Amino acid sequence: MRYETERTRRRGHADTATDTLARGLGLFSIALGIAQIAAPRALAHTLGMKGQEGLIAGYGLREIATGIGILASKDPTPWIWGRVAGDGLDLATLATALEGNNPKKGNVGVAMAAVAGVTALDVYCAQTLSRESPHPLPPLQDYSNRTGYPRGLEQSHGVARDFEVPRDFRTPEALRPYTQPEAPRHPQPSM
Repeated sequence: MRYETERTRRRGHADTATDTLARGLGLFSIALGIAQIAAPRALAHTLGMKGQEGLIAGYGLREIATGIGILASKDPTPWIWGRVAGDGLDLATLATALEGNNPKKGNVGVAMAAVAGVTALDVYCAQTLSRESPHPLPPLQDYSNRTGYPRGLEQSHGVARDFEVPRDFRTPEALRPYTQPEAPRHPQPSM
């Protein structure tokens, strides 16, 4: 028997909910990046950030690269921390769209709330992965060839005869004084 590690990217580590979350964040990152590259003009219009289409597409490339890094690496921890840094950059960029007379400030606020929620997941995942041991789990020992007899089965026959057997099996030696019939405690008055 050995650890079931086929579902995890980190070889020698048991698959955890954090690993599943990291994979999900990697897939989300790729999907978001594709959306940013495919429709930078529509996103810029929705957020009132006309003229920032190239920046949005560049952020899309960053998201795709980070997602691929998360999914392809043995240890996604540094890539998840990269997502946290990217989220900070996204929030700072969105904050600039709140300044001035942007008629789409409500959309920017919704986008910032969504990025803040994903940032919380990214931070949680990154911190949890950082706390886990960087060393792989040791392989389980294989005891299938052991019998349970340290000196072998043949040498175990008759070993019980070498021990002294108490005469009374019912009561252990230490408890025998308490099981003997007691003399009456109060003497009977003589007549």
